[in-house]
Amino acid sequence: MVVLDTSALIFWTLDQDRLSANAQSALLQKQQKVISAISIWEIGLKSKQGKLSIPMSIQDYAAQLNQVDGFEILPVDTKTWLKNLELDWNHKDPADRTIVATASLLECPLITSDNKMRSFYAQTIW
Repeated sequence: MVVLDTSALIFWTLDQDRLSANAQSALLQKQQKVISAISIWEIGLKSKQGKLSIPMSIQDYAAQLNQVDGFEILPVDTKTWLKNLELDWNHKDPADRTIVATASLLECPLITSDNKMRSFYAQTIW
C-alpha cells in the first residue's frame, strides 16, 4: 500500500511525466493506492480559485477515481484528525498534515514531491 499526496495524485492521474522515476516505479509496484479525502477537497478548492485546471468537474474526477481498481479514497475520520493534532510538526497546512497523518496511521510510504513533507515523514518516495 502507498499513500499519494495531492500533487502526486494530480501527476499520476493527469500528467504522469511529472512523476519522478521512483514515484512511477512505486505506483507500478504497489497494488493498493490510497489518498486522503482531503486531497479531493484541496483539488476542488484550487480548481475553484483558478489555481489549478482539471479537465472535468471535481465531482466527475472523484467519481472516476472511485472506478480505479486498487484505489481508495479514505475519509478523514476522528482518528485521523487526532493523529493530525498529535504530529510534532510545525506545519500549518491542514491538508499536508492530514495526508501525513493518514500515511502514519497506515504505517506506509507516502509519495510526495513536497520537501516539507519529505523532511518530516521518513517513509516518503520521490
